[in-house]
Order: sequence, then C-alpha cells, then structure tokens
Amino acid sequence: MAEQQIQVAVLGGGSFGTALASIAADNGAQVRQWMRDEALVEQINRERRNGRYLPNYAINPAVQASTDLETVLRDAELVLIAIPSQAFRSVVQAAKPWLRPEQILVSTTKGIEQSGFLLMSQVLEQETGFTHIGVIAGPNLASEIADKQLTATVIASADALTRTRVQQALGCRYFRVYASNDRHGVELGGALKNIYAIAAGMAAALGMGENTRSMLMTRALAEMSRFAVAQGANPMTFLGLAGVGDLIVTCSSSLSRNYRVGHAIGEGRTLDEAVDALGQVAEGVNTVRLVCTKAAEIGVYMPLAEGLYHVLFDGVPPQDMAKTLMMGEQSSDVEFILPREDVQQAHRETGGWHD
Repeated sequence: MAEQQIQVAVLGGGSFGTALASIAADNGAQVRQWMRDEALVEQINRERRNGRYLPNYAINPAVQASTDLETVLRDAELVLIAIPSQAFRSVVQAAKPWLRPEQILVSTTKGIEQSGFLLMSQVLEQETGFTHIGVIAGPNLASEIADKQLTATVIASADALTRTRVQQALGCRYFRVYASNDRHGVELGGALKNIYAIAAGMAAALGMGENTRSMLMTRALAEMSRFAVAQGANPMTFLGLAGVGDLIVTCSSSLSRNYRVGHAIGEGRTLDEAVDALGQVAEGVNTVRLVCTKAAEIGVYMPLAEGLYHVLFDGVPPQDMAKTLMMGEQSSDVEFILPREDVQQAHRETGGWHD
C-alpha cells in the first residue's frame, strides 16, 4: 500500500493505462484518467468499466475519467503516460500548459518515434526539460493485471524520487515494482521485444516446436542486448524483467498483441489483414522497420529482425524466416563473455567450416 496519498494522472484510455489507474486507486491514490473518447469517459464514470479494452474489469470507483487535460493534470504529482508512440508527442504537447517541473512524468509506452529514433522518455525530455522522468516496462499483460494475477514491473529512472514514488503508488500485493537506474536499457527492452513477439507468433502458426521457440527467444535476447548496448544500455538490464522477463511473456502468450499479429501472418494473412483483425496498436510492426534501419546505420548484426522485416514488408513467405535463423553465421552464444569478433577471428585462422 502507498505510504502516503498521492495524486496520480493517467493519460490514455487503453488497457494498460486503465489497469494502472485502478491499481493506483486501490492503493489509496486520487486518480484521474484522460482519454479523447467521450463515450468511453462516460462509461468508465458511470459503469466503472472500459468496455473497449477491458470489458470485464471492475475499475476502482475512485478513478475519475475526463476528456479535459487541465482537469486531469491539476495537482497531480505523478503523471503516467500510456499513449501509443505515434500519438505520444502530440499528447505531451497538448498537456504542456498544465505540466509543472516538479511533477514526475513516467512513460509506459513500448515504442520508438520514427523521427530521430527517439524513445518516449527522450520525447518527454525534449518537450518538457523536466528532471523527474522515468519509464515502466516488464511482463505486463494488461488483462492478467486486471485479473489481479501476480506479476512485476520495472520503474527505471536516474532519479531516485521518481523510482520511489512509482513504487509507492503502484506496488501492491499482486503487482510488484522493482527499480532500475538504466532507463535507456529498460525502455529499449520494452520496445525491442515486440519485434520478436511477432516472429514467435509466426513460428507458432507454422507449427514449430518448443526447441525452436526456445532458440528463437534466446537469439532474440542476444540481438536485443547487442543493439541496446550499442545505444549505451547496460547488458545486465536484459537479465531482468524488462529484458528476458518481458520477452518470455510476449513471445509465449496469445494475449500479446504483437504475438497475435505474427500468428495471423503465419496463418497466411497479409500484414494489413493481421493488424486490422487485431483492432489495437501493435507497436512491434513499426519498431521492426525503425530498428532494422538503425541497425544498418550503426553496423549492428540483427539477422532475426532483418528476416522479419523481409516477411512483413517485402513479401517474403513466413516459412523463409526460419532460414534466417538457421543459415546465419554460427558465432558466439553470449557475446559479453566471448566476443563475436573473437569467434570470427578463430574461423579465419582455422579456415572456417561449412555445414
């Protein structure tokens, strides 16, 4: 339970924002939730449920929904921003007149902005210049949180006050909140795992077995950490909830939106058909394109992400994705123990081999 009452604003009316708003209210916080949809606001305030995203979830009566940003942000100490990446900046810009430097701003969005390859916390820094900025990431399927199934998340920030306030506001008997100071690594983990959830969904639809899924997730973790470390993250972050924890759940569960998109494509649907059938944003689709472009730019080896890119955007059959996994260079398992360059050098010195 929270040690003191805190006033919380949640920007976004999706499943995760709704679940977090209700958790904070359960913990005794005063909570206001902003969304654009007036009908959804009315339903939440009247029926205590979000019929579009969490129809069977009883929202704490202390959560008050509104379409007015000023009303929601007034007197809020903690602001949780649960907006899809494509609209994230525009919502922050609209909120700026009612934001204050002493407020704590926390992104829950697992995506990347196309212009400048910016993470959402970097957008917050750009737009506000505030010092109390953090991110939340982890194995957090909103429907399971709504059912009060046991889970955990990570609040990452260089700012101790931000970490502490989020732990106080959200930590409860079924939702654990762990702290990290590697904001960049935690945020990249949350964004990058969406790529491999699509690949895992495809693999499942194609009938691939448990060994294959295990290999896919493990090599995905290698790619994620390789890319993130090149961007300044700590590789140890990927041993935690925002790395391997989030990767396991999103690559294993049909509740994962990105997994469902991949599964539909593996069954033979086009990308557009898969996204339309989902009816919600699958951040991984855009992330594949952005990460592959960035990886090529900075010279990071990401064969799985590249193979998935060709399936999604170049019309390559999903069955060919497996070839990317099996025909790539046999190199180092854990690069932070045995550098990939050392394995390559050994191959050159011994004349290599061919399977």
